[in-house]
Amino acid sequence: MFKNYFKVAIRNFWGDRFFSFINIIGLAIGIGASLVIYLFVSYDFSFDKFEKDNNRICRVTSAYGVAHEVFKSAGVPYPLYDVLRKEVTGVGDVAAIKLWHGGYRGLKVSVKNSKGGEAAFPKQEHIVFADENYFSIIPYTWLAGSAKTSLQKPYNAVLTASAAKLYFPGVSASDVLGKEVYFDDTVRMVVTGVVQDVTENTDFTFKVFVSRASLETARLMPEQWNGWGSTDPASQLFTRLLPGITPSAIKSQLAKLSEKYDKENASRHITTEFGLQPLSDIHFNAEYDNYNPHVASKPVLYSLLAVAAFLLLLACVNFINLTTAKASKRAKEIGIRKTMGSSAKQLRLQFLGETFLLTLIAAILSVALVPLLVRAFSGFFPQGFHVDYFDRVDLWIFLLALIVSVSFLAGFYPALVLSSYKPALVLKGQSVQSKGETRSAVLRKTLTALQFVIAEILIVATAVVGKQITYELTADMGFKKEGIIYFDTNYSDNVKGHRPLLRDKLKAIPGVAMVSLSNAPASLSGGIRGGQVGYSDGHKNVVTTVKVTLTDTNFIHVYQLMLLAGNNLPVSDTIKSILINEACAKILGFKNPQDAVGKYIDWNDWGPRKVPIAGVVNDYHLRSFHEEVKPMIISSKANQQLLFSVALQPQNADGTAWRTAIRKIEKAFKEMYPDDAFDYSFMDETVAKYYAAEESTAQLLAWATGLCIVISCLGLLGLAMYTIKLRAKEIGVRKVLGATVMQLSTLLSKDFLKPVLYAFVIAAPIAWYMVNKWLEGFAYKINVQWWVFLAGGVAAVLVAMITISFQTIKAALENPVKALRAE
Repeated sequence: MFKNYFKVAIRNFWGDRFFSFINIIGLAIGIGASLVIYLFVSYDFSFDKFEKDNNRICRVTSAYGVAHEVFKSAGVPYPLYDVLRKEVTGVGDVAAIKLWHGGYRGLKVSVKNSKGGEAAFPKQEHIVFADENYFSIIPYTWLAGSAKTSLQKPYNAVLTASAAKLYFPGVSASDVLGKEVYFDDTVRMVVTGVVQDVTENTDFTFKVFVSRASLETARLMPEQWNGWGSTDPASQLFTRLLPGITPSAIKSQLAKLSEKYDKENASRHITTEFGLQPLSDIHFNAEYDNYNPHVASKPVLYSLLAVAAFLLLLACVNFINLTTAKASKRAKEIGIRKTMGSSAKQLRLQFLGETFLLTLIAAILSVALVPLLVRAFSGFFPQGFHVDYFDRVDLWIFLLALIVSVSFLAGFYPALVLSSYKPALVLKGQSVQSKGETRSAVLRKTLTALQFVIAEILIVATAVVGKQITYELTADMGFKKEGIIYFDTNYSDNVKGHRPLLRDKLKAIPGVAMVSLSNAPASLSGGIRGGQVGYSDGHKNVVTTVKVTLTDTNFIHVYQLMLLAGNNLPVSDTIKSILINEACAKILGFKNPQDAVGKYIDWNDWGPRKVPIAGVVNDYHLRSFHEEVKPMIISSKANQQLLFSVALQPQNADGTAWRTAIRKIEKAFKEMYPDDAFDYSFMDETVAKYYAAEESTAQLLAWATGLCIVISCLGLLGLAMYTIKLRAKEIGVRKVLGATVMQLSTLLSKDFLKPVLYAFVIAAPIAWYMVNKWLEGFAYKINVQWWVFLAGGVAAVLVAMITISFQTIKAALENPVKALRAE
């Protein structure tokens, strides 16, 4: 029986090769896209699942309330580590880590070779201070050394196998023990352990572990970071809760610790709240620091799953439409089978089997397409993502479930319709009753409309996301970003004259227009300090948090900030006065920028002080347009800062001026820091990186829209071809009676375009709601105009018309004699 079913299926596929091809391609696109999305989503959701009792591992976080604002940090005060272990019940292992230099810049690592020379490795990242408890929470395989003793003493270090191979090539793990490693030429560490690199997906990407006891030396930890009043985001705590202990029970104890010990912040009217962040949340929460540059977004992942569901749904709709449309072609076969004794159940099984076979062929094709899709959209996928069919049992289980599900969804209704034909009627040539025909036509139009509802929503969403990104990249951010490069200098360079000397050398380069030293460039808040200022006019006292830029008098000239009132900072390396931005002036109660000039504010920075306001500058964006412009102060303290901002002279006609200037800048840099790498960035490229998430969303939408339109058009094309074939006699009669090609084309197109127009009416309000919901995440955004939705509908109609026009015109031009003779 099954052999007969298989032969009949192959015969039917080959007899309607074009329709079979459309079905297979549609299903292959849907299944292939779903496989890619499954690989991507499962990759992100697999992070940090290998740790023992990972559901009980938490990171302790901080939240500080200042002047009705809450600032969240992944860091905690340094003393909390000892207090947490001693005074909080319900916690097991407690591990403290601290990223060296906050993780904002790489370190120079050097080792002595056997010949007495030195091998240097600049800009090394993933270096962290840790204690022995870290290896109890994050498990590693030890190749040499001991987890309990390797990090107990100061100036001890543990390397991963990849780091040991880099620093000591050709040396076995056991022989690496006792070797010396130098950090920034000033700190010597002894290797006391080597661990295997973690092969599972994890956010803990550290390569070098330095004993936390080393931090307590004076030169590695400034005194101001050693109290309860200061929180370094790079200083973090992890703990594993004991079985049966809830996070809320620990949080209540942490609240008491804050009240008991954090007197300094309380005296400054800052509320402190410690929280617990589950390990499973670290990979998805952008509010806190992560050690992996790839921070996933659950909304994006859920959107991807929705895209997969839509594409599969569209493929199934195509199959149902085409199969039911050409159902009458198999009516006699069904009548004969029923006359010969086949039951409705056997017929349904046969048609479901045919669907399964088509789906299986499509799945095989999609498996071959997946690597090509991943390569085509490689920019969307994070580093480390790859396709591996052989080690992924879950992938094959997912694929099998997909094949079965799609076969059932696509094949159930056609099987039900086909198996319900009455043999007496179909053998008389009445294959389908009029009511059944009406129901099938309504269903096909409804399904076609559904396809284009999805397509039109995606078209509008793609247009809006693209317009918002263009607006962000081209809108005035309040500062000049073109033609400016910035670079960091050696953190460990304590010679005060080095950076001013380098600044003077850079100024002398012909291709350099202006140079400034600061703690951060104009639009990179990673290095921006935070602070608190207050102002009292004698009646009302206003307190607010501010972002603090420490720089020189050239800063506003390099970035072309507008001085709205007052004067620029004086040439000085001590804090004599400050600049504030418009946002800060408004919050402090000044109606006009000029009113703020000369007023004194209270600034809690390295102790309370009163400083005069020298001037007010325009608001400019520290980060993306997601955030409102924050209150900000700019103060002089340049020579102690690490970062150079260099405004280049205008580019010349042949585009070589900047390249030449940068080479000269590098030469000057190397004269001052010969062992350091010259890593620079263009400011406009840095700004563009802020919108990486939006650009990924735009790429996703464009990809989904393209596939959606392809699937919808394939189905519409197949439906048009089959419907026109059924109406061949009607077309012939109309043409004999004098109908023109235009009239016939209009008549044939009308029925296909109606569902597309209905889809526009349904899709427009849904698209409006979705895009406005997405735009709520931006403080500064475009206004969505009505014509965007109209353009989406027009685009869908044009695509539909182009798809069917060739077939309708061809049918209208056909010789009517041929059609009437065939009948």
